[in-house]
Formats: sequence, C-alpha cells, structure tokens
Amino acid sequence: MDSKDYEVIVVNNMSTDDTEKIVQKSMKENPQTNFRYFMEDRQGHTFARNRGINEAHGKILSFIDDDAFVSHGFCMEIDSFFDQSTDAAAIGGKIIPEYESGKPKWMSKYLLPLVAALDRGGEVNKFTGSKFPIGANMAFRKSIFDKYGLFDPELGRRGKGLEGGDEKEVFLRLKKGREKIYYVPKVAVHHIIPPHRVQIDYVKGLAKGVGASERKRLSKSGWMEIVNKIVSETIKIGGTLVLALVYLLRLQLSKATMLVRFRFWVLKGFIFPQT
Repeated sequence: MDSKDYEVIVVNNMSTDDTEKIVQKSMKENPQTNFRYFMEDRQGHTFARNRGINEAHGKILSFIDDDAFVSHGFCMEIDSFFDQSTDAAAIGGKIIPEYESGKPKWMSKYLLPLVAALDRGGEVNKFTGSKFPIGANMAFRKSIFDKYGLFDPELGRRGKGLEGGDEKEVFLRLKKGREKIYYVPKVAVHHIIPPHRVQIDYVKGLAKGVGASERKRLSKSGWMEIVNKIVSETIKIGGTLVLALVYLLRLQLSKATMLVRFRFWVLKGFIFPQT
C-alpha cells in the first residue's frame, strides 16, 4: 500500500509534553506520508476520537493509542479485510503487550484487558455476546458513525482519570443494530506497558474506573439492561471465586489474590463511584 492511500491523523488532547514538537519533526522527516495534526482542547479521549472522525477523509477509520506500534502491513491488512468482508462494520485486532519492567507474577489471561492486551487466536472470528474489541486497536467503516453516532463524551478517560466504557458503549450500539464485528489477528499492534501500569495502586484505580464507568453508562439504560448487569456481575463474582480456587490449588497465590481484588475493586467503583 502506498502512503498516498492513507492518512495519519494525530489529535493532541491538551498534552503537556513534547507531542507537538515530535509530530512536527516527524512530518518534516516523512513528507511522503499524509500527516494531519489537530489540537483538541476539550479534555477527554472521546473528544479526541470524535475530532479524528470528523476530520478524517477516508471511508475506513483505524484507532490506536499513543503507546502502540503497528505491525508491518497494518494498513494493508485493514483495507484488505474490509474490502473482502463487505458485511463487517468494525474490527478489532491483536494487541501484544510489551512490559518494560517484565510481566507481573499476578498477571493471568483473565486480567489481560488491564493492559489492553487481546489475543483470540490466529484465525478470524466474530466478537459475539459480551465480547468486543479494545480501543488500542480497532477500526470502523466511517459510515457506522453516521448511522449510530459518535463516541459518548460523558464516558471515557479525562486527564489522569481512569474511567472508560466509551468503546464498549459504541460496540453495544452496533451489536443492538445486529452489525458484524470481527477479530482480525493480522491487524496487530504492540502495546507498551510502562512500570506504573502494573503497580497495585494503578490497577486498583483502573478497576474502580471500570465500575464507575459501568454505573454511568447504565444510568442512561432501561431497567432490563440494569437487571442483566446485576445477573452478569453475579456470574462474574462466582466465576472469579472458582478461578481463584483453581489458582490456589496450583499454588499460584498472587494470581488468585489479584483476581479477587480486581473484582472487589470493580464492584466498589460501581457502588461507590466517588470514593
């Protein structure tokens, strides 16, 4: 794929580092690449994502985080899949974590979403049920946002806050509309995980942010969705206890403990979002 076939949009969401200098330097050093740079002064990555959607010229929109690096042929794989799979509304790709301080002992496959990691195998498959892509590597047909609306600016992270839920809310809208969402392993990124992201205080804040985000999202939902949430959380608690027991029997105490603590923190964030 030639560089003229795609554009790279960088949205600076009120950063206080050298983002602008770095982007400007890259634009000068890579004149063959169609770079476009924007400053979004409304704090929150939903505002940044929506700004990117509105500024984009292409029919396919791919989102990655500022700490993710795309694999070889990334754009080509996205373009090829959407071209061949005309029923696809959106996709999520593989996300490979790169731990700067090493993988923590407590990390299990059930907690990989904490570091935005995703691996559903080597074959294309659909996201069904409550499964959906992760924001560090997702792509949509732009027409989807015309049909279902943009990201909800009341959800998602702002500054140093750790709330989320904005990606999930968009994918739930698509699923309600019976749109097809695929996992495409060849569309892969490497996601850098700095030391602070696997420290207990950060994990606790992230878990509580998950709970608080779910409460905020459900505040706009009907009673049936609230009932479904209560049922699903009850199932998750039971599943967590079973998994923790399995890890204990394997003498993997740290993995068992973190699973239980994470579920407790999520519930605390859901019930007491301000604490």
